Amino acid sequence: MLFYQPEDGYCFNSDSIFLYDFIASFRPKGDLLDVGSGVGVIGLLLARDFPVRLTMVEKQTKMAQLARKNAEINGIEAEVIECDFLDYEPSRQFDMIVSNPPFYHPEVVQSEDAHINACRYNTHLPILPFFRQAKRLLKPRGRFIFCYDASQIAELLGALNEVKLRAEDILFVHPKKDRPAKLVMVQARNQSKARTKVHAPFIVFEGDDYGERAMEIFKKARTHTLKCRI
Repeated sequence: MLFYQPEDGYCFNSDSIFLYDFIASFRPKGDLLDVGSGVGVIGLLLARDFPVRLTMVEKQTKMAQLARKNAEINGIEAEVIECDFLDYEPSRQFDMIVSNPPFYHPEVVQSEDAHINACRYNTHLPILPFFRQAKRLLKPRGRFIFCYDASQIAELLGALNEVKLRAEDILFVHPKKDRPAKLVMVQARNQSKARTKVHAPFIVFEGDDYGERAMEIFKKARTHTLKCRI
């Protein structure tokens, strides 16, 4: 698939591709909502591979424009809503909500670029309001699947518990086998009492090269990108 990305500003990276693969393991179907979709990479890859009705919510105008363009050029039907997710009031609930949200903690050094800042830092989508809105928009037994900064796992699990979503699957992503996890992927479910499955860690690099698992995911995604001005 071909994806246009902004020439200046935030571009999607391997986190989104790895999250797409994690979500794919749950065989999406029905109504799917991609929150903070950016240029649409996660939602459009899932819509390519699974029988879903795709809606993407993105509050930045230029990213929403690119998401529409990417849906068009790839021949995928998708509704793109330009608004803040916390203000989104759809007429229906969703079978699955997915997101690679802005997740860096505000205490880290922040970019002065407003576009990049909005894509990276969770002041723009705080954890608890984010999870409350996701819970409200999920159908009974619906799934909420997202990735986040692994160092904030305690806050994530606490917030999921508060809004009564059960973390059924957790996958930690490590850059190398001797390095701490930088990313965590979570599959949470509405009205679930299941035990939590903590998956074997995903190690991205073997030495200085991508490992076999990462390479298989890139091959499966088959993405090509072009940078453009908007």
